[in-house]
Amino acid sequence: MTIEVDTHTHSIASGHAFSTIIEMAQDASKRGIKMFCLTDHAPALAGSPHLWYFGNMKIIPPELFGTRIIKGVELNILNYRGEVDLPRQILKNLDYAIASFHDVCIQPDTVENHTGVLEVILSNPYIDALAHPGNPQFQIDIAKVVKTAVRENKAIEINNHSPVARAGSEQNCCDILAACKEYGCRIVTGSDAHICFDIGKFNF
Repeated sequence: MTIEVDTHTHSIASGHAFSTIIEMAQDASKRGIKMFCLTDHAPALAGSPHLWYFGNMKIIPPELFGTRIIKGVELNILNYRGEVDLPRQILKNLDYAIASFHDVCIQPDTVENHTGVLEVILSNPYIDALAHPGNPQFQIDIAKVVKTAVRENKAIEINNHSPVARAGSEQNCCDILAACKEYGCRIVTGSDAHICFDIGKFNF
């Protein structure tokens, strides 16, 4: 399988990643990646950039070294009401937004609550996809979430980094893929690269 678009990447601005945007674009171009989404972590995750960073993304060129750069964010789900950590006035000016659970921002709860908040997130007009929903810490009703994504015309991410960063994710991801196929839900493939050499990597 040839990956030409990577929908989940992080620059040094995320605080625990290691490449600049220029390094990311250079390496992506060398390996034939036509486009990547720059989805640095939103402010609630320790070490992440201030909201002004996301407001200023407009100065990033739309293309570097022949590779398109989509300006986005990985939002943190903050609570079970579905609040996230960038205001709408910032989100409306970004090209792409994904949202995810991180246990340093929200504590795991019940399947019902995990599922319910993802349904709220999917109804948010400024959010395009769910990131790494196979996280075993946050078990969900897969069919219900996928059906909601279809209804809201949103995508579900299959995250290449999940088996490493979130042990036990593989079966959940396979079950999510099967449900997406059954219900006709769009998927996106994200490397979750935290260094330029991993952009476009998808070995799942």
